[in-house]
Amino acid sequence: MKIRNIKTIISREYLTRVKKKSFLLITFLGPVFFAAIAILPSLIMFMAEDKGKQIGIVDESGIAISQFADTDAIDFTDYTGQCADSLKTQLESLGLDALVLISPVDPANNAVNVTAYSTSPMSVDMKEAISSRVNEAVEDYRLSLYEIDDLKQIMQDVKFNSTVTTYTLGEDGEEKISSSEVYMIISLVLSMIIYMFIAMFSGMVMQSVIEEKASRVVEVLVSSVKATELMFGKIIGVACVALTQFFLWIVLTAVLVTGVSSFIGLDSLMASATVQTEQMTQMTEGLGVDADMMGMAMPSLDTTAMAQDNEMAAILSTLKDLDYGTLIFSFFVYFALGYLLYASFFAAIGSAVENEADTQQLVMPVTIPLLIGFFIAFYAFKAPDSQIVFWGSMIPFTSPIVMLARIPFGVPVWELALSIGLLVATFVGCGWASAKIYRIGILMFGKKTTFKDLWKWLRQN
Repeated sequence: MKIRNIKTIISREYLTRVKKKSFLLITFLGPVFFAAIAILPSLIMFMAEDKGKQIGIVDESGIAISQFADTDAIDFTDYTGQCADSLKTQLESLGLDALVLISPVDPANNAVNVTAYSTSPMSVDMKEAISSRVNEAVEDYRLSLYEIDDLKQIMQDVKFNSTVTTYTLGEDGEEKISSSEVYMIISLVLSMIIYMFIAMFSGMVMQSVIEEKASRVVEVLVSSVKATELMFGKIIGVACVALTQFFLWIVLTAVLVTGVSSFIGLDSLMASATVQTEQMTQMTEGLGVDADMMGMAMPSLDTTAMAQDNEMAAILSTLKDLDYGTLIFSFFVYFALGYLLYASFFAAIGSAVENEADTQQLVMPVTIPLLIGFFIAFYAFKAPDSQIVFWGSMIPFTSPIVMLARIPFGVPVWELALSIGLLVATFVGCGWASAKIYRIGILMFGKKTTFKDLWKWLRQN
């Protein structure tokens, strides 16, 4: 192969793609999408709240009405003593969005039944606001039956939610506070990005090969350069496009997220997210689900400030002590090698077919290892040193994704070196095999290719 020819093909592929309208569109719309993912959930929580609702209460139990204090979103009106059947027919004239009827206390189980009437389906937030207040009233009533002074306060004082402060010990014995959640988030983000990029840009190589073959442009190209030079030039050219697009996405996404957060107010978004978390906790309790089991237990008031300080210190310390050099190096190495490996497969497949409809059967065996690697990486943060995660980070077909998910938790140098070495060796072997298939398949027309044909081409000299 001639390096000069490969450089020419790389330049052609790169300039042709970056000048396309589709490239510019995706490059500038991509950051909008990523920024929306970062901001939209909290923004929706902030905006999607019931406001100005009017609810009437008929409390036949006599124990719950004191719990229904007005909020910024809901105003409660006491209609206790009036006929509920008459009131529920006058909701619109009374200006009520709903009427809540609380039955007398059932002495058999010291509980009440709650019925709500509304002219339109009741929102989940409104239903939970009612349910949580009635639940608290019944709990207070049941505690009062024990006739123990300050029993409710005693039970609150007994409850304890521990917060675990974790430290990582360095080789010199130095203790550094750390946050497992930060490692988990970085692990998930890196594995998702590498999976998305390998799948997307490898598919782009296959599509380009199919287009050139279908238009017969490839026949002109292979008359000037070798088929293998064309294949590797195309693969590397698309890789350069990928890196350019990735860099622009990072810069533009950071600008958008910072701008939107400043305009809307980050404090408001965070406050809204906190309110939603508390509401979810109330929902699980109302459904009889142990909130602690759901991982949503809220710390007691006297430990909240300390827990928040420790958590923030752990997050900042973890972000400060991360080995960014290893992370960045590993990302580019595994992206480059993983992309080259899978792009060579996709290029070979593209050369063997005449249209995208014929690729389904051939692509499946290639995409399955990629998917398996993604699924392993998605759970790697739970046990980064487990056997399945370890071998997933060593096997070349899954290591580009799984190893990146392990690196934030710390990986011995020898494991990293072995994984990269195996990946390089596999790429060399698979690249050679793909080049043989590409050289023959790119000029084959009029026959649907099977795995038997690929094997025959691979064995030819």
